[in-house]
Amino acid sequence: MADAVPGTRQGGGELSLADLIERSAELKGQLVAFGQSARFDRWLTPLLLEAAGPERQLDEGGAIRIVDHFILRYRLPDGSTVVDRFVARRKDLTAVDREILLGWRDPVEGIFEVRRKEKDAVVLLNLVDDLEYRTYFNVGRVAFRGVSRGSFLHTCLVPVRSASGAWLVSGAMSGYPKSSAAEIAQTVLHLATSRPELVFRNPEKIEQGWQRMREDRAAFVEFCGGDELVLPPAEAEDLLDAYYRHRQEAAVAGQPDRARGRRLPGLDFPFFELPQELVDTDTIGVVYDEVDGLNFYADYGMLRDLFANPALTGRRQHQDLLRTYLREESIGPLPIRRLAVAYPETADVVFRKLLRKPEFTWSEHGEALLRQRKPWYYANGPRPGVSVIGDRLSALLTGRR
Repeated sequence: MADAVPGTRQGGGELSLADLIERSAELKGQLVAFGQSARFDRWLTPLLLEAAGPERQLDEGGAIRIVDHFILRYRLPDGSTVVDRFVARRKDLTAVDREILLGWRDPVEGIFEVRRKEKDAVVLLNLVDDLEYRTYFNVGRVAFRGVSRGSFLHTCLVPVRSASGAWLVSGAMSGYPKSSAAEIAQTVLHLATSRPELVFRNPEKIEQGWQRMREDRAAFVEFCGGDELVLPPAEAEDLLDAYYRHRQEAAVAGQPDRARGRRLPGLDFPFFELPQELVDTDTIGVVYDEVDGLNFYADYGMLRDLFANPALTGRRQHQDLLRTYLREESIGPLPIRRLAVAYPETADVVFRKLLRKPEFTWSEHGEALLRQRKPWYYANGPRPGVSVIGDRLSALLTGRR
């Protein structure tokens, strides 16, 4: 018999886990139909066309992933999601229905290793966040028939219900055999480093990330001579390349036994390369902050000159650069805040001229300005700029099964 989970049926009584899974399947079908209706064409169709590319080719799995992402996570112009609108529109939903649906807005994306099977469930280890998930499929255990222990799955999971501790596969699911472990490990490593927010679903990884970043920042400051550098792009690349090689050598020296005959994670680190938009600038700022981590800023030397010499506010080029720093969502408050603190005697003059507000003072209005221009930065708490991989991923990267 399925486990009982507290909940309310329309006819009274508790909802079993099997009931919740069955109801989740019904709701998911209705939600997908709602998300693919004509009312959302203007947003969904461009996403599908972009994924299809110039050849206009998109396989079924790819299309399913895009639709699933769209209905659960895509932000519509008013900030809501498709699932938000579905819940608001459906007045007939029970409290449990709404809880199930709204819980899907924060799915778990990852590449999972199959640990074991438990009756109708499969226990999956997410190699990205290093957490286990007791997982079901809304069509029953038949979906896991070809899944074996030690194999890998690329998929997305949503909670059956927030308090149940059970998860459902959502969208497409791709399977890979045990023999693909080396390739899978490299893919997960790239995912963990390029999207650290996936790692930090695990609270332990957040604290480990802060500790690792503190250590890395201290090493950076010692090697580079400070936490803020202004250099031509070529010099910055050379310095950072030398720094990372130094860190690699330190890692090998610290683990001589493991390094002998095995490749440690990251020891084949490629030459450091800046993005093209930074390569084409006169200078870049390299800032390793205690909270915001390691960041790179285009034409930072010119921006610093503006704060050092506010007479430059009369030049269009300097004004446009500061406006760009205030406007761009890819740039956080850090560089502006740092320069305002470094040049307190001139910061007020710079912003008064730029904003045409003669009463502006950084001490009184600066933080409000940043919050107005960078609301996305303040919407979420700070996260470490360094990802920390789990023991299992580390083992796979070094060839240990």
